[in-house]
Amino acid sequence: MPDRDTLDRDRTHDTYERLIALLDTASVAYELIDHEPEGSTEAVCALRGHPESEAAKCIVLRVKVDRRTTRNVLAVVPGDRRVDLDAIRALYSARYAGFSDAATAERLARSVPGTVLPFSFDPELEVVADPEVVARPRLYFNAARLDRSLVMSGSDYARLAEPRIEPIASPSLNPTPNQS
Repeated sequence: MPDRDTLDRDRTHDTYERLIALLDTASVAYELIDHEPEGSTEAVCALRGHPESEAAKCIVLRVKVDRRTTRNVLAVVPGDRRVDLDAIRALYSARYAGFSDAATAERLARSVPGTVLPFSFDPELEVVADPEVVARPRLYFNAARLDRSLVMSGSDYARLAEPRIEPIASPSLNPTPNQS
């Protein structure tokens, strides 16, 4: 039986190939960026040379609507922001919203931590994107690999991923100073 690293590489390769096929079939303009392996938003933005606000931070959440109903949500927010769990809970009229466990997140996202795409290829994982994500002229994210990223327009992302667009980002982590 293959070891976990082999299975992770196979799953990541399949997810990467599926993403590229989707973009090519849709004739979407995108650019691939090779870089040192990195999954942290702050570090990979530095490697790619752009502000964190232009990155798509993707977090798999578990949302308990009631005692019997749990939904899996892929929250996509700007890289310089956090997911507002209270906003997610209110959006679903849920009792609880929190981070998914690692095994479930990897299974649903079909990739390892640090490489989660802002797209879902699993019907159990619904995508909710903050309006600031789809408004970006250039949106950067790891392309289901730690060593390769992708940049495309936020509007093309919204057209292809068809996320539910709702304000789910916390206030900015790095507020800009007031201009006098």
